Amino acid sequence: MKKKIFVSGCYDMLHSGHVAFFEEAATHGDLYVGIGSDKTINELKSRKTINNEDERLYMIKALRMVKDAWINRGSGIMDFLDELKALKPDIFFVNSDGHSSIKENLCKELGIEYIVSQRIPHEGLPIRSTTALREECKIPYRLDLAGGWLDQPNVSSLSSGPVLTICIEPDYDFNDRSGMSTSSRKKAIELWHVDIPAGDKEKLAKTLFCYENPPGTKYISGSQDSIGITMPGLNKLFYDGDFWPSKIESVLDNNILDWIEKHLWLIPLYPRHDDYDVLSNTHITIESAKKLSEAADNSWKAIKDQDLSAFGKAMTESFEAQITMYPNMVSSDILEILDQYKSQALGWKMSGAGGGGYLIFVSEKPIKNAIQIRIRRD
Repeated sequence: MKKKIFVSGCYDMLHSGHVAFFEEAATHGDLYVGIGSDKTINELKSRKTINNEDERLYMIKALRMVKDAWINRGSGIMDFLDELKALKPDIFFVNSDGHSSIKENLCKELGIEYIVSQRIPHEGLPIRSTTALREECKIPYRLDLAGGWLDQPNVSSLSSGPVLTICIEPDYDFNDRSGMSTSSRKKAIELWHVDIPAGDKEKLAKTLFCYENPPGTKYISGSQDSIGITMPGLNKLFYDGDFWPSKIESVLDNNILDWIEKHLWLIPLYPRHDDYDVLSNTHITIESAKKLSEAADNSWKAIKDQDLSAFGKAMTESFEAQITMYPNMVSSDILEILDQYKSQALGWKMSGAGGGGYLIFVSEKPIKNAIQIRIRRD
């Protein structure tokens, strides 16, 4: 008997990348496909699908390599759980950007082989993703490299210092509430629709910041989000007790940006939970704010010098300073996943400063099942 192979995903706007993924999975046996419902996708991505769940199911069932397909009954990134247990597949097959330690550990518990694809396109065809095909996805994301929380006056007023951000091309459809400035990006889409317009990027960042934080806003989003989305390359934002940085220094040198891209590896965790409160149980002190500032300064110097060991060390220092001030950033599950990868990396932190999302590692060598990002150039 052939092995049973299970895959699960959104599969909106069916394209050649999906087909190549199904073909690769089907080389291992009979392929069964679980499809995320419209409700699940809206919860995870904060957007509606182009093709509804009935259309997506019809198209996937019509593919010659698919044995059977269905709409998953659950919700969240584990919406397939009931179907997985009922099918009892031999192999759970995932894409590199769909990999998570939660899925991998579940397979270990259930005795299912776990295989991660590497997004290999069909011969002669380009690499495709749903994100790249959606017009509005030309607007980038933002990744916090060091110093996150210093863009909040209650932190930088205790010890001024920099936040380092990089502007990320939307090659992946990052989940909502994953620390990649998805909420600021949605506001940017409301303002500009398809891409960041031409013009003074700092003025555009101020426009986005004001649009996201109108008068009366209870919690002011950090300005690093709007700056990181609108200003390309690597940016050093210096805060000294205000919501807007007093100084911005940008790096668009391709040698430095290539070096960062080459050594950053992201492992998916999961989006933040709806009832998540990172601001509770805080412990903000002059000492912890100073350590965060010093770690960001060290990161900046290491990047400029292209000193990988120093960069990894400084990134970890930044992470530790963050979670000292905001312990709710991490949970036992996140720390358990971090422990699985520490030996492969020179340093680590989490995306954003709000928990969940992605673990970011600095490493000389590729990290298994991790994804890499592209930095937007000018």
